[in-house]
Amino acid sequence: MNLSPALEKAYSKERLSAREAQRLAEWIAWGPVVFQASRLMLKFGVLDLLRDSSNGLTIGEVAEQTGLTTYAVKCLMEASLCIGTVLVDPETERFTLAKTGWFLINDPATRVNIDFNHDVNYEGMFHLEEALTEGTPAGLRHFGPWPTIYEGLSQLPEEAKKSWFAFDHFYSDSSFRQALEVVFADKPKTLLDVGGNTGRWALQCVAYDTEVGVTVMDLPGQVQMMRQQTAGKAGSERIDAFAADLLDPATAFPTDKHYDAIWMSQFLDCFAEDEIRSILQRAARIMDAGTRLYIMETLWDRQRFETAAFCLTMTSLYFTAMANGNSKMYNTDDLVRLIREAGLEVEAIYDNLGQGHSILKLRVKH
Repeated sequence: MNLSPALEKAYSKERLSAREAQRLAEWIAWGPVVFQASRLMLKFGVLDLLRDSSNGLTIGEVAEQTGLTTYAVKCLMEASLCIGTVLVDPETERFTLAKTGWFLINDPATRVNIDFNHDVNYEGMFHLEEALTEGTPAGLRHFGPWPTIYEGLSQLPEEAKKSWFAFDHFYSDSSFRQALEVVFADKPKTLLDVGGNTGRWALQCVAYDTEVGVTVMDLPGQVQMMRQQTAGKAGSERIDAFAADLLDPATAFPTDKHYDAIWMSQFLDCFAEDEIRSILQRAARIMDAGTRLYIMETLWDRQRFETAAFCLTMTSLYFTAMANGNSKMYNTDDLVRLIREAGLEVEAIYDNLGQGHSILKLRVKH
């Protein structure tokens, strides 16, 4: 496994003392409680009150300002003290915000992840064991009877849908500007956006290049949402759609026109290895020597920071329990192997885009 220098340093040797390791083990044991207590400190506005106070606040003052009972505040504050999101002055018994609490309030990625895990994953994750042993998204039945979450996206409860799309868009949108520069360096006139979802990337493309035409290829439900989201917006007349279920190995890529570029952003991580191989093989059939296929993924082994790799490997378990039961956030070695098995080769890799994305630029094998 070829880890980035930061990850090799973090993951190849033991770094914790015995006391630190024991504390982390208890953190794991109480993880669900830590999560919910911290989420409620945000929801009830307690962390905000502490941030905005000049001298900190007592238990009574927090209760008065939030409308919570003294009992509720005391339970949350004492738990948060041990979690490490707040601090206390033993003499005055006034609580203040700790650095970790500050990040809970202010770090956009953390807020997106909290909402995603509460609204989408939390209850379904109880069925992770079943998902791992059976290869099905066993936790998804919490929401509906669909075989994967993608068929049910448009039917999710409003909060779950909102948090799912916020999570998806947060990690992709941060990379769009740099990604546009990579893709349009070759000046494509036609682009096939595979797994285009709500059309956010397609709109970025038609705004970036006033001559390009984009075809969004996705499931029928997503295509319908895409049409609604792009209707009437600048350049939307240059956005077409092709409804297709790529899980069906008989589904071919469109051949109604020649595509200079094929784009797959945060798409292949939604599939198992044999499915990825099949999708790439079908993409290769409509490619010629001038076509380039761009894959943008958050490859966990190429991350600059340990925290990013942590978030990505945890996201793999979302795919297991909730999304489809058989996909994950891939590492470079696995993805490149599948690319080669599909008859394609990597021409270039662009790293460190946005929130830790990489773009693999592919061509058909010579």
